[in-house]
This record gives sequence, structure tokens and C-alpha cells, in this order.
Amino acid sequence: MPAEALPAAPFAPVLTRYAEAETCADPSSVMTLLADSDATADGFTSYRSTFAKGAVGAPAHFHTKATELFFVLSGSLQVLVGEEVTVLETGDFLAVPPHAPHAFAAAPGCEADVLFVFTPGMGRFDYLRLLGRVMRGESDAKEIAESAERFDNHYVDSPVWRSALEASA
Repeated sequence: MPAEALPAAPFAPVLTRYAEAETCADPSSVMTLLADSDATADGFTSYRSTFAKGAVGAPAHFHTKATELFFVLSGSLQVLVGEEVTVLETGDFLAVPPHAPHAFAAAPGCEADVLFVFTPGMGRFDYLRLLGRVMRGESDAKEIAESAERFDNHYVDSPVWRSALEASA
């Protein structure tokens, strides 16, 4: 098919050089911001997180609009999906649909390097920056609760996840 007959792409290709990517850090992880929805016509948002041993990650939460994709580049990531806790190993992939409660942390005694993708995308980089500020004590945690609708991040109580974290401490 001739190039002029192809449909127009919904957005320009996105290239983020690792050496030039913005990072957000807290005491136990580094997030490398790769592509936010503004560059992808809301198609996706992606970042990479490296978790130190014992890194807590994210408490139980769900999204109402986005599917969250996890791909473990190296190490081991402990995850909650619904009421089940499992460990993802290097090369494992997980897709968590909207409304499914989930949480994640470095697996006990392990580091983890994980690629995250949200689709459809929405501006989440400001949320990741906020998380870093809160973890470093530069912002109040109530800002996270106040941003739930804006970032489609809704926290829930999970006794199963609390038990898993306590067992690994």
C-alpha cells in the first residue's frame, strides 16, 4: 500500500532517551518518566520504576478508566490483584483492568525494575512527582487523597495486602 494511502497516525512517534528522561526519586525507588498522555493523544502513559529491597511501592488502589500494565524487567515484584497476592518474576507481564483493586512492592528480600503502562493514558507525571515529594517529606500526604479524581487513583483498604506486607517485614 502506498504511504499516501495509509491512515494518519493518531500521534507522532514518541522517543524518550533514557539518559534524557526526567526522574523522580524517593528513599526506596526511582521512577523514570517515559511518555505522558499529552504526547500520545491520551493513548498511554508509561514510566519505569526501580525498587530497592524493602520498597513499599503502592498501597491498594484502583483506577476507574485505565488498565495498568506491568512488565518486570528484572528482579521480583509482589503484587495484589483483588484478594490474591502473587510474585511477578523477571519477564512476567500483568494487565490489571479498571476497577480491580491492586497494589505492589518489591518482593521480600528483592529489588525490582518494572515498566508500567496506563491505557488509556492520562496526565500522571504530576502524580508521580507528587508521590516523590510526599515520600521525601516535602509535601503533605493529604494532597494525594485530594488528587484521586484528577489522577484516577482511588485508594482502598486491603487487609490481605496489609498482612502480606507485615509478613515480609
